[in-house]
Amino acid sequence: MRQTAIFWPMLAHVLLVYIVYLVMLKRRYAAVKSGEVRVSQYKLRSTEPALSVTVANNLINQFELPVLFHVLCLALFVTNGVNYLTLALVWLFIATRYVHAWVHLNGNHVPHRTSVFFLGAGILLIGWTWFALHLLGAV
Repeated sequence: MRQTAIFWPMLAHVLLVYIVYLVMLKRRYAAVKSGEVRVSQYKLRSTEPALSVTVANNLINQFELPVLFHVLCLALFVTNGVNYLTLALVWLFIATRYVHAWVHLNGNHVPHRTSVFFLGAGILLIGWTWFALHLLGAV
C-alpha cells in the first residue's frame, strides 16, 4: 500500500472547503443583488442574512474537528501507519463532513446535523485510537 494514499481524503476535504466558500460567495452576492442587504452589513455576522451566515458557520466548522483529521493523516503518513483500515476510517470521516455540510447548508435540520457530526467524531476517535496502538506496536 502506498502511504501517499492518505493525501486523497485530505484533498477531498480541501475541495469541500472551497465548495463551501463558493456557496457562501453565491449566497452573499444574491443577497446584495436582491437588495436584502448592503455590502457593509457583512462587517458583523450579526447583521448578515441567515442563509449566508449558515454557510459562514459551516466554514468555521471545517476548521474545527477536521484539524484533528489532518493531523492524524500526517501522523499516519510519517509513521508508515497508512493501511486499508486507516484509509477506510479517514474516507468515512470525509463522507461525514460532506453529509454534515449538505445538511447544514440545505435546511439545517439540527438533529440530523448533530448525528452526522458525532458519527464523524467517533470515526476520528477510532482513528486516533488505532494510531496510538500503532505507536505502541500493538497493531
